[in-house]
Amino acid sequence: MSTDVKAQPAELRDWLARCALGDRRAFERLYDATSGRLYGILLRLMKRRDWAEEALQEAYVKIWQNAGEYREDRGQPITWLISIARYRALDMLRRDRGEDSLDERREAGFDEIDEIGHEQMQGLSSLAETRDLVRCLEGIELAQRNCLILTYCEGYSHSELSDALSRPIGTIKTWIRRAGKTLKDCLEGLL
Repeated sequence: MSTDVKAQPAELRDWLARCALGDRRAFERLYDATSGRLYGILLRLMKRRDWAEEALQEAYVKIWQNAGEYREDRGQPITWLISIARYRALDMLRRDRGEDSLDERREAGFDEIDEIGHEQMQGLSSLAETRDLVRCLEGIELAQRNCLILTYCEGYSHSELSDALSRPIGTIKTWIRRAGKTLKDCLEGLL
């Protein structure tokens, strides 16, 4: 992995725009500036270097192919890059995980989904490298917080959570939406 070069959002936007035009040098600069950060995120998500490396490679192929789809009005370039890498990792984990993983966790000793949420919050602390995130998450109602964490950090689908919790899918979606809004509002209030 290359060491990230410090780059400003304007530089990342410029490199993405040039990548959309087929500029390989701009792609190299984008890679040098962001690959270390994306790799770190992927490694924390996937827990295996070989998988993280594969996901990183596939993410950058997607970034190269879809650079023209980045829209400045929808967020910062690094957020867009992270989301591509994260979705690639989640796709790989879903494929390798199989359908019974929540049930397997329960059989392994997690009788309550509440316990999964606490365990995952510990990991989020290092993932986000901020106490503010953990503080904001702790302010969210437990069931909503757990659904949010399992969806965005573990890649569980709404239907998987609905089945595991024996709750209607609409309830799960509402919990995740509310938790996401509460988290966003809390984090924005800290800025």
